[in-house]
Amino acid sequence: MLPLGRLVRRGLGGAPPFSGCWPRRGPSLAPRGYSSGAGRKGLVLGVYAKEKEEAVPQFTNAGETFDRLVSGKLTELLCISGPPLKKGKIRLFHGLHQDFPSVVVVGLGKKAAGVNDQENWNEDKENIRTAVAVGCRQVQDLEVPCVEVDPCGDAQSAAEGAVLGLYEYNEFKQKKKPVVTAQLHGSDGKEAWQKGVMFAEGQNLARYLMEAPANYITPMKFAEVIEQKLRSVNSNVKVHIRSKAWIEEQQMGAFLSVAKGSDEPPVFLEIHYSGSANANDSPLVFVGKGVTFDSGGISLKPSSGMDAMRADMGGAATVCSAIMTAAALNLPLNIIGLTPLCENMPSSRANKPGDVVRAKNGKTIQVDNTDAEGRLLLADALCYAHNFNARAIVNAATLTGAMDVALGSAATGVFTSSSWLWSHLYEASILTGDRVWRMPLFEHYTKQVTDCPLADVSNVGKYSRAGGACTAAAFLKEFVTVANWAHLDIAGVMSNKDEVPYLGKGMAGRPTRTLVEFATRLSKDKQSV
Repeated sequence: MLPLGRLVRRGLGGAPPFSGCWPRRGPSLAPRGYSSGAGRKGLVLGVYAKEKEEAVPQFTNAGETFDRLVSGKLTELLCISGPPLKKGKIRLFHGLHQDFPSVVVVGLGKKAAGVNDQENWNEDKENIRTAVAVGCRQVQDLEVPCVEVDPCGDAQSAAEGAVLGLYEYNEFKQKKKPVVTAQLHGSDGKEAWQKGVMFAEGQNLARYLMEAPANYITPMKFAEVIEQKLRSVNSNVKVHIRSKAWIEEQQMGAFLSVAKGSDEPPVFLEIHYSGSANANDSPLVFVGKGVTFDSGGISLKPSSGMDAMRADMGGAATVCSAIMTAAALNLPLNIIGLTPLCENMPSSRANKPGDVVRAKNGKTIQVDNTDAEGRLLLADALCYAHNFNARAIVNAATLTGAMDVALGSAATGVFTSSSWLWSHLYEASILTGDRVWRMPLFEHYTKQVTDCPLADVSNVGKYSRAGGACTAAAFLKEFVTVANWAHLDIAGVMSNKDEVPYLGKGMAGRPTRTLVEFATRLSKDKQSV
């Protein structure tokens, strides 16, 4: 066999140049097929699983084009470099083309796998996200500053895999991984690629907010970050940062009872995105729990793992990030975001077990556990949400450890009496791969929170831990009168270890993309309130 360098040079012939992240430069003293310095770039190409043992590798359209460009050398190397490439696995080749010193081939699994009814997601899209993320990380490990990505037949999913896979929170590290810019390879699917980038950047914003230390992302700082982001995205967005005095005027006694334990003043963040052609169209209202640090209050949490409670504002982070993405996409609907922001701290002013507080709608609440504080914030925010003639109200919250026990990180738990809402959320999650699962809102659970000795309702069920996620949802239902309401308990999907391959270890920012896809579906559904 000829030396690799000769094969590469012979295969290039008069081939047209590939478009890249940097312009091509003049002649170099380095051997053809290699480059160095800032102009280096990688290429990620997809290959499907073989249908027959003796079959040659089946590349994507972009992979086939590249293979022809190098006179079949990519196929040859893939065949002799090991067994058939499995889903989510990679092979790395060097020196195949002067524009791409490093080429990563990624396994996409079976072609046209479609929707997996057992897994409740589109398997093709998930396979692409996973494979592209793994390929891009390999390029990052090589310290290559730019990577072109094969659209793999679904440019949006490829972009999501690339942008989510390359994200890392390293704000306070002196030693940082190299920054890698991901770009679409070729010209097919440019609009879908850009849409995927926006979806992924929205989730990365939520990851950033959730991961940041609580002494940096305080209630006010959270509000300021969101205001700054939204201001730069769309002129049809108005942001109101409400002060403690405003919260008191609104008689949000449940929210204030949690906030009073901390020296950090509470903030009520209110966002209005006017995307509909008719300003009077009923809005979709997102409500997010915004506890920027949750110590548990007087009902103090164990110290082990308490640092993760900097992400207890995951509900606020995901709904605000979803609104930012919707505004960037110019979705044709009106959206309002409401996020009560505060800390839950144990001080002489903090709620005590057994205290009774009054919510905005006049209902009294017995605080039997100060660590069940998120529902107190949401109770007042949900009451306030009824001021807007909402088409639907959807709240998200890292509400209960019981949800993590029930579903783990596989899916977000959804509580709703609206089949219309559930259908849209479920179908949106099939596309995004960030799944949802319907949970019960039985009267059985309502009785457990309304059978309360001192007040109208207790903030925990009378049978303690039994059905904790369900009794929390039943509690919230006491502050909702609209027909189209859904509660998303995102405690189980708050963080990622290795469950979602295209998300690194850390806070997950889930289910931001599902909320965006859900809003997209509602913008096309003309059903009235």
